[in-house]
Amino acid sequence: MLNPSFLDVSPEVERALGNAVPVVALESTIISHGMPYPRNVQTAMLVEAEVRTHGAVPATIAIIDGRLKAGLSAGDIEALGRGGRAVVKVSRRDIPFIVAAGRSGATTVASTMIIAAMAGIRVFATGGIGGVHRNAQQSFDISADLQELAQTPVAVVCAGAKSILDLGLTLEYLETHGVPVVGYQTNSLPAFFTRDSEFSVDYCLDTAAQVARVLHVKWAMSLKGGMVIANPIPQEFAMSRDVIGRAIAQALEEAHAQRISGKESTPFLLARVCELTGGDSLVANIELVLNNARLAAAIGAELCVLDRRW
Repeated sequence: MLNPSFLDVSPEVERALGNAVPVVALESTIISHGMPYPRNVQTAMLVEAEVRTHGAVPATIAIIDGRLKAGLSAGDIEALGRGGRAVVKVSRRDIPFIVAAGRSGATTVASTMIIAAMAGIRVFATGGIGGVHRNAQQSFDISADLQELAQTPVAVVCAGAKSILDLGLTLEYLETHGVPVVGYQTNSLPAFFTRDSEFSVDYCLDTAAQVARVLHVKWAMSLKGGMVIANPIPQEFAMSRDVIGRAIAQALEEAHAQRISGKESTPFLLARVCELTGGDSLVANIELVLNNARLAAAIGAELCVLDRRW
């Protein structure tokens, strides 16, 4: 684990952690690589506001000028949004290089989990986790998010794995590494833009209090790793499986033809799916992140209640 002297926790987040006020970590790759400017900045501010509305403190995470940041200023978020894809996308392997060079970078699910854990933040809201890419048996393209979930004690509230991935292999990989996948009020794995899929989750829990209780017990027993809390997109914003399936299939073909792979593939695919759906997928993306922020705040609040009891 990196030396905490490299970490800056914002005063607001530090006060919240010190006073047992729930804190929700938020990633920054969604700002720089997830959607176009200025929609990305507007969405980041909306998500932070949603967390506050539901009684928690947001901690958007990034690397700014070589410093690990838990809690960004409005200026930091604006800079990441304006920089867009020119901003370095930072996963676990990239952290020491970006810090050593004094550069700025947007954190993925994996690196956000690392910095959140360093700061003492246990709940993280995002859109969807990375996973095993389609045709990974040839490419071996597997997101570092999955390994991070196996070793870092942060709960990730998401709308399942991104539907551009191989959901079945992603679940198999998580099972192999002991990462539980919990469906929030659902037995079916949400598929990001759609509320369900052909795959089942490991457990279904119906309340934030139930989720918090399991997390509390897991970590009290010193079991390492995090947990995936799969929260379906609200019904009114869910997309048709057929529509999103066709858009993803075309985007994957184009990515293959253009030899786009590795960490550049997800931003390309999401952007292309947005174009092919006439912007509908972007609206869905924003709404599912807001929905996850609400649930993460509720889980964080219940964890704080359990902390006080114990």
